[in-house]
Amino acid sequence: MHRKPPDQTWESFVEEQIREAQAAGEFDDLPGFGKPIPGLDEPYDEDWWLKDKLRRENLSALPPGLAIRLEVHRTLERVWTLSREPEVRDAVESLNRKIRAANSSLWGPPSTTMPLDIDHVVAQWRTRKAQQ
Repeated sequence: MHRKPPDQTWESFVEEQIREAQAAGEFDDLPGFGKPIPGLDEPYDEDWWLKDKLRRENLSALPPGLAIRLEVHRTLERVWTLSREPEVRDAVESLNRKIRAANSSLWGPPSTTMPLDIDHVVAQWRTRKAQQ
């Protein structure tokens, strides 16, 4: 890092720093080089940064009572693709822990989602596997 000389404009100073960094290869092999910029062709959304942060950090803007419904749907879709019964049981047990946490949350509307019967989900999984 260099200090700007008093007789040099900020623009020329910055341009000089960029040229030096380019010559030193500091811009080579940057992540995403040669790839399209995500969302470039999409309509402008003033909340793009918030949505991106929520996606990157796997956060939800939904209250727990509503978010758990989406989680149940996504987990069951994944469960049907699993190949081993212990994986199914683990996934449903993990989901049930999340359901209980959502049901005890005081934020947002109350959750009416009940924990799933693991044996019932496993029986459905077996039926689906037998039909494949």
